[in-house]
Amino acid sequence: MNKPLLAALSALALAGLGTVPAAAAPQAKAVTVDFAGTVSLSNCSGSVVRLPNSADTDPALVLTNGHCLETGFPGPGEVITGQSSSRTFGLLNSAGTKVATLRANQVVYSTMTDTDVTLYRLTTTYAAIKSSYGISALALNDAHPVAGSAIKVVSGYWKRTYSCNTDGFVYRLKEGDWTWKDSLRYTAACDTIGGTSGSPVIDTATGKVVAVNNTGNEDGQRCTENNPCEVDENGTVTVRKGINYAEETYQIPACFTTGNKLNLGAAGCVLPKP
Repeated sequence: MNKPLLAALSALALAGLGTVPAAAAPQAKAVTVDFAGTVSLSNCSGSVVRLPNSADTDPALVLTNGHCLETGFPGPGEVITGQSSSRTFGLLNSAGTKVATLRANQVVYSTMTDTDVTLYRLTTTYAAIKSSYGISALALNDAHPVAGSAIKVVSGYWKRTYSCNTDGFVYRLKEGDWTWKDSLRYTAACDTIGGTSGSPVIDTATGKVVAVNNTGNEDGQRCTENNPCEVDENGTVTVRKGINYAEETYQIPACFTTGNKLNLGAAGCVLPKP
């Protein structure tokens, strides 16, 4: 995983912040992607997100990684729903300035099985956030991302943006005890670090969230923690040192009903169940 803890600080001190990677060749009609709607967690990044059928009056949702859950990593096969939470998030504006502290009252969904995602329910609504701070939630795309698309990984923790392209998709991504399905692989320019875990991956053509940043192979090791490996349909293992990955989010909307309520039994919902 992109380490959610402050171990990333020591690595950054050695390397220096450096410059933000150069953007890939621009796509036609690209939208402006900035920090508005992203959030900083105590150890990770995230974003306020809305589903295609979310209403302005619904309680807002925050998206981050399963491995950013405050109670620790969910185990292999574990799915957490409806867990009480009082976690706080720093809401950022377009310039990356913290303008508010948002609070959760529930972990709606969290898992590291097949995907690496946590969704929190906030104590406030999309309309209230917009009215108070002029910030809209990021929209979750409900279609599979496209290879070659220009993307940005926007880290609220570091207030840093990475620009690259979707390099392709991984049948199975294995890291330690966890296995993720159909992961999104970045081109090399998105050299994400610890603390970027949970960052939204935004398609610059649409401005919509297509994935959530979660890991990268740091040392060239094979299938160990912080060194995920790719496994294809035939079981062939490929290790790509220095390459980073995200978990797609298009499956999430089908698992929610009116009022941003989770319904894992809904038609078309393929997220793992408890």
